[in-house]
Amino acid sequence: MSDEPVKDPLALGLGSLAAGVGFGGACLTAAQIVASILRGDLEPGAYRETAADPLLAGLVAAVGVGGAVAWYRGGALDNIWQRGVIAVLGAVGAILIGFLAAPLDRFFGMLGMIVWLLLNVVFGILATRWAMRGKGDEGSGMGKA
Repeated sequence: MSDEPVKDPLALGLGSLAAGVGFGGACLTAAQIVASILRGDLEPGAYRETAADPLLAGLVAAVGVGGAVAWYRGGALDNIWQRGVIAVLGAVGAILIGFLAAPLDRFFGMLGMIVWLLLNVVFGILATRWAMRGKGDEGSGMGKA
């Protein structure tokens, strides 16, 4: 047995993808919370004058953060194409997860959206830890048995 940490490409790739989805989805959910607050506080005509469009900004942030986190976390992958596909899937998954927050506003109100935001952040953190274990970092439990 060697003392070298073992790399698990599947855990690294899936953890990177899930981290991008979690953090990107949190960005879009936060933008929906801001839009909901502005819609509730302002008149319909004043809403467009005050805020350009928080939902569009959240969509751009979700794509950027989802792709960037997935790309960064997948840095230890040997194949650049796999890393790129994981980044694109992280961005698309972030949009899909962020869109799931829209019905929560109707059914559970602001509290449901805040809980969804926190769940996305926790999911992103856990996925990041999974990706780091797959990377084979020292102290991650993947070294000597």
